[in-house]
Amino acid sequence: MPSLLATFTQHLDLSSTQLETLLAKPLTECLDSPEVQRDLSSLDTHLLQETLPTAGSILAKELPPFYNWLTQELKVQRVPDSPDHTTKWVIGFVNNQESLTNLVELHRPVSSFALEQAIPRLVEMFAGVEDAQIRHEWQKAVATLCLVLAVAAREREALSAI
Repeated sequence: MPSLLATFTQHLDLSSTQLETLLAKPLTECLDSPEVQRDLSSLDTHLLQETLPTAGSILAKELPPFYNWLTQELKVQRVPDSPDHTTKWVIGFVNNQESLTNLVELHRPVSSFALEQAIPRLVEMFAGVEDAQIRHEWQKAVATLCLVLAVAAREREALSAI
């Protein structure tokens, strides 16, 4: 499984230096950064909306074992009881009905360590999509959302260490 940085450099148009800088920023600065704004605005939301059924079927199949791994291996306390929640959230985000702030709040209890272990696995769920454009767009969308989660978790841990 690729590392967190390798996952982000592979699926986002960011160098490892840019990523390290973003991961060290406070969440508000990261969200306002030209790099994150560029990645968010460059998402092909039309293609993502058209292929929501594909993403939904992948998530329905892949999330239950992923959730089991989160609870068993990473000891994450609260995971959704079905893939429906995650699938609905992704659909809501693609349809501009969910916010990044809400995403961060939902994942506040998850440690930075657990998130950073889980993100590469989550992005790789879409590796089996045969159409390269659809695969690329979904991996980019998930990686972009996960970058925000990683920044928020690192900021939270830095603040709690003070």
